[in-house]
Amino acid sequence: MPRVRRCRYPGCHTMVKLPDHYCREHYEHEAEYLANRQRWARSSDKSYQHKYNTVIRNRNSTKQNQYQFYRSRQWQSLRREVLDRDHYVCRYCGQPNSSTVDHVVPVEYDDTLKANVANLATICRKCHRLKTDWEHAWYGTGQGNELKVVEEIRDVDKIVSMMKKE
Repeated sequence: MPRVRRCRYPGCHTMVKLPDHYCREHYEHEAEYLANRQRWARSSDKSYQHKYNTVIRNRNSTKQNQYQFYRSRQWQSLRREVLDRDHYVCRYCGQPNSSTVDHVVPVEYDDTLKANVANLATICRKCHRLKTDWEHAWYGTGQGNELKVVEEIRDVDKIVSMMKKE
């Protein structure tokens, strides 16, 4: 008897023969799935990780100091305090069980606010991605961007409305 697995398409329970991952109806997703798996396999390669750490994560002393801060006990206690304060609910969209803590004003823009609890908020992954893209556009943060001279926005509701406009 051939080995089988369930189709990976959400909501589809059709059984498919190995090595396929999708049934005949959803087979167009097979190539994309395999490409994502290859990308993931490459990301776990040690040479890739080394390049990422030396070229991107620790590209200069400022980024290296930021990375070290996120590995410190001070950050761990601040993070725990903010998650308890916000009850693990995203302050941007209200999603429960959010476990990421983000700086409202990015550390890259204003380093003096990195340990300020008032500048921290619980955020879900989806909102974090949207907010990061918004920060790149508004503050000019991110690799290859120039920091802009703009007002610091500390109101989460205002940030949410500005994120939705883009």
